Amino acid sequence: MARWPVALVTGASSGIGRAIAVQLAIDGSDLIIVARRRDRLEALAEELRAAHGVKVDVLVADVTVPDQLAAVEDRLRDGEPAVDLLVNNAGVGGQGSFADIPLDRQDRQIRLNVVAPVRLTHAALQRMLPRGHGGVLNVSSIAGLQPMPHLATYAATKAYLSSFTHALHEEVRGKGVSVTNLLPGFTRTEFHGASDLDRSVVPKLFWMTADDVARAGLRAVAQGRAQCVPGLVYRVATGISNVTPWSVSRRVLGVVLR
Repeated sequence: MARWPVALVTGASSGIGRAIAVQLAIDGSDLIIVARRRDRLEALAEELRAAHGVKVDVLVADVTVPDQLAAVEDRLRDGEPAVDLLVNNAGVGGQGSFADIPLDRQDRQIRLNVVAPVRLTHAALQRMLPRGHGGVLNVSSIAGLQPMPHLATYAATKAYLSSFTHALHEEVRGKGVSVTNLLPGFTRTEFHGASDLDRSVVPKLFWMTADDVARAGLRAVAQGRAQCVPGLVYRVATGISNVTPWSVSRRVLGVVLR
């Protein structure tokens, strides 16, 4: 039997979310895949059913829209069969001066990167904790480890998500449920195009594949780990970040990301 008989993945139509859905299907999990683009979700569902013989339900939702987010919450809280693994992957960024980026775009970042995973995690735990079984994998970012000038709102949302995830990991300790923080670095997906991030400033050494990130994250939540940083280069960078004062890192990053 699959480690997670039923998994729900947000942001499943592309990038890390798609790679996680594919890996779960390879492992034998039935899926509920969530994203805004029905055509991509339907194509992915057909592919996974044909290749791996798993059941795949499509749930089209923009989780920044309250009633659509509520539909996903309802599936987690009351739907059948119960969801064993929730992957909060949907997210968006945006590069530029905070004062110059339209406020509605920043508000959407907060709703997508913070409000949606908080509400979905709450709904999932209502079902998982009484059963004594389940997992939540929150896709954060190494950007949340330090203040990031010109990525101010994005980095702040990921810092929130990481802190939230670590706190919940401790709250559910010993209750049969694991909550894991996944901290990818630069990953070759559509995300950076959608977020107006300049890929040219990032050395090739720092780029990872979505498949590698997906496998690392799923392995970590299955092992009940609090955090996963995929890639040796990022584990080293995370160690350095942990001992670097913000007064130093913000100045350096302010120059690099300008």
